[in-house]
Amino acid sequence: MSPAVLPAPIASLTTAVRAALDGGPAVHGLPRLSDAALPDGTALVVRTSGSTGTPREVALTAAALRASATATHERLGGPGRWVLTLPPTHVAGLQVVVRSVLAADAGVPAALTAAEPGQHFTPEGFADLLEPALADGVPVHASLVPTQLHRLVAAADAGSARGLEALARCADVLLGGAATPAPLLARARAAGVRVVRTYGMSETAGGCVYDGVPLRGVQVRLAAGDVVELAGPTLAAGYVGDAAATAAAFRTDPAGPDLAGPDAGTRWFRTSDLGALGPDGTLSVLGRADDVVVTGGVNVAPAAVEGVLAEVLPGALGAAAAEPCVVGVPDPEWGSAVVAVVAVGPAGAPAAGPLRAVDADALARVRAAVADRLGGPSAPRRVYLTDALPLRGPGKVDRSGVAAAVREHESR
Repeated sequence: MSPAVLPAPIASLTTAVRAALDGGPAVHGLPRLSDAALPDGTALVVRTSGSTGTPREVALTAAALRASATATHERLGGPGRWVLTLPPTHVAGLQVVVRSVLAADAGVPAALTAAEPGQHFTPEGFADLLEPALADGVPVHASLVPTQLHRLVAAADAGSARGLEALARCADVLLGGAATPAPLLARARAAGVRVVRTYGMSETAGGCVYDGVPLRGVQVRLAAGDVVELAGPTLAAGYVGDAAATAAAFRTDPAGPDLAGPDAGTRWFRTSDLGALGPDGTLSVLGRADDVVVTGGVNVAPAAVEGVLAEVLPGALGAAAAEPCVVGVPDPEWGSAVVAVVAVGPAGAPAAGPLRAVDADALARVRAAVADRLGGPSAPRRVYLTDALPLRGPGKVDRSGVAAAVREHESR
C-alpha cells in the first residue's frame, strides 16, 4: 500500500510553494487583506490569528522558510514524509508543505500526504489517512495541534484506538499552536507517541523552539516583564503594508564601536508571551501577557490554572479527558472573576454547545485542588462544561469567544 494521491488543491498548492521558494510569485493561503506591495523576496503571505486585534498579513521570505524547514529536519534526524491535517491557510499547515518540498528534493518519495482541505478532523479519518503513509517504511512526521491530540486520546480511551496507534508509529509528532496540558502529553507519550512540543508563530515562520530548545540559528531572550523575544534566520520580513506595526514588533539592537555586546546588531521579534529560562537555557512559555486576569488585585495566569485543571478535572468530573479554558469576566466584588469553561464533549465534537454549571460538590473539589497548588485567588469561582471550545485559527482557543459565552450565559 502506498500513500494516496494528493487532493487537487493541495497538489496545486505544493507546486505554487515550490515555485515561490525558487523565486516565483508569492503564495497567500487566504485572500489578501490589501493590495499593499510585498517586501522583496516574499514567498508566503500568512495571516496572524488576530487574537490581539485585527489580523495582519506577515511576509515570509524564501530564505526564512528554507532556514526553518532545514533546521526542523536537522532536529528530527533528517527529512521524511509529512502528513498534512492542519489548514493550509495558516503558517503551521503551510510549513508542512514547505518541509515536504524540501524533503522531496532530498529524495523522499511521496513526501506529502494530505486530507481534503476543510475536512473535519476525526480519529478514524486520521487513521485512514495515516496508515497508507506508514506502510512502506519511510519515516513519517506529523504536525498536530493539542485539540487534535486530545481527540485521538479521548477516542482511544473510549475504545477506538486506531488513530492513536497510527500516530505512535510516526517518527515524530510536532505539537504546537497552543499549550499542551501535562496529562495529555503524558498520556500520549505513554501510548508511544514521540511528541515534540513546538513554539513559534507566523512572524517566526512557525515553530522555532522545540521542547524548549531553539532551532539552529534561533536565539531566545527575555525582555522587561519576562516577555519572550526571538531572533534568527526564520524571522519574517515584517507586516505587509504596516510599517508602524513592523517597527514596533521587529527591532534591531544598536551596534557600533561602543556597542559590541553579543546581541549588537541582532534583529529581534517581540512576542506577546511571558516566559522563563531554565538554568540550561530551556524556554518555558507561561502564557500570553494580555491573558493575565487581575482578580482582587492579584495577577492570575490562566495557563497555570489550566495546567492544574487538566490534571484534576477528569477525576473531579468523572470524564475521560477534559480541555479547560480559563478567562476573566467582570465582577462587582473582585474586578474580574476567574471562570473555567471545560470541553468534555465526545471526541471530534465540531462545535461548542450551551454552558452548564458543575454541581456544588464538584466545584468545591476543583477550587480546593487549584487553591492548594496555586493559591486561593487562582481557584475558579465558577466552572462550566461544554461540548467543545471555540477556536481562532488552527488549535488556538478563542478566549474572547469563551469569555463572551460566559457573559451571555450569566446575563440570562
